[in-house]
Amino acid sequence: MKIQRTLYHLYLLVWSLLIPGCSDFVETDLPPSQLTGEAVFTDRATATAALANIYSGLRSQTLITGGSRGIGNLLGHYADELDHYGDGIGTIYNFNIHSVLATEPELATLWNNSYNLIYACNSILEGLEDNTALSEMDREQLQGEAIFLRGFIHFYLSQLFGDIPYVSQTDYRENAQIGKLGSSEIYELLVSDVERAIDLLPEAYVGPDRVRVNRYAAMAFLARVSLYFGDWERALALSDEVLDGTNLYTWEEDLGQVFLKGSKGALWQLKSVSSEGNTLEAQTYIFESGPPINQGALTRSFMEGFAPGDQRAIYWTRSITNGATVWHHPYKYKANLPTGSSVEHSVVLRLGELYLIRAEARMQLGDLDGAIADLNKVRGRAGLSDLEGLDRMGVETALLQERRYELFTEFGHRWFDLKRFQKAGEVLGPLKPNWQEYHLLFPIPQSELLANPNLNPQNDGY
Repeated sequence: MKIQRTLYHLYLLVWSLLIPGCSDFVETDLPPSQLTGEAVFTDRATATAALANIYSGLRSQTLITGGSRGIGNLLGHYADELDHYGDGIGTIYNFNIHSVLATEPELATLWNNSYNLIYACNSILEGLEDNTALSEMDREQLQGEAIFLRGFIHFYLSQLFGDIPYVSQTDYRENAQIGKLGSSEIYELLVSDVERAIDLLPEAYVGPDRVRVNRYAAMAFLARVSLYFGDWERALALSDEVLDGTNLYTWEEDLGQVFLKGSKGALWQLKSVSSEGNTLEAQTYIFESGPPINQGALTRSFMEGFAPGDQRAIYWTRSITNGATVWHHPYKYKANLPTGSSVEHSVVLRLGELYLIRAEARMQLGDLDGAIADLNKVRGRAGLSDLEGLDRMGVETALLQERRYELFTEFGHRWFDLKRFQKAGEVLGPLKPNWQEYHLLFPIPQSELLANPNLNPQNDGY
């Protein structure tokens, strides 16, 4: 088993050094002739390169990639943010019309790529266990990031598929037969992982551009997790600690600054593939002529839902016309071509969401005035007047409106909000002819059920 693990560490290292973009994340002088399994975790640079592979995989391969197969685009079509313009076939079209089957290849890719990254996290954690070659500070930094990323990926898998395996080891014999865990068990493991990451990670960022998580990014993510699982007290305490407990972040009053690489309101970003490139989101969403064949455009209902005077409609969307018809695309990220040096990174965690997390937690705990204050923080930047004197239902309506227009096409927030507030059927039923209540979860890929019968039963309806 030790030989197998060493071989995997070698494979992981070589892969991480070859993936585009990893060389920008960390430089190592270790020559190829010395790329041995033992060297991976006896040298800071090579151990960091192994971790860089996971960040690169998130950016380019699965889940939160800004590419067309990432959940920002897929769930934007699945919910009510994006309309599909194309030939009526393919993955994006299937998501748009709610015809996703257990045999959909993209589901299997998403599932497998995600668990491959989890495997890589576990391999790093096992390689660092009882490691004495690295300094304690370096070892804890790498452990904290790896355990955070493991929890982060499991969180999204659980939100998409429901009951899932929570994998915390690399033993392929155990993992091949692992079973599913329920929501409460998954939440306990998520909290355990991310709290451990918070303990290990420093407050300061390692390197420039906030492309590696720190303690506060882990706190912000755990606040999101707690919110989604209904743990309002924890969500409130964590968001309080980040928003009020550090001067590391600054609220960007200018909407045009929020998604720039140097934004002081960003807690965690994914670095571009190259030092000259920018985000995959810009390449995915921006189009220059209409109709946007095989791309998505913001739905008419979305555009018509902006409140009068909402400056996000001006700064964060863009209109394209052929003279007779107007289409709109997301325009949070504006650089869809190389710019000499990167000007935008993909923002994963930011202050705008954290104020909305705290507003929701406060609302759920009965502090309506506090919730309104946080909503007004977000509204003020958008050029909207302050809310006041709302009852519980009014605050909830305002919260969903602000989340919809602050977080659109960012990692499926709108879809997850419709699920959490039990409004998916109400909103999507009239828009999606194929809508069924069981669409709240995706099917587990059929290929995975065949490979591991312990993943049965299939999610209801599929």
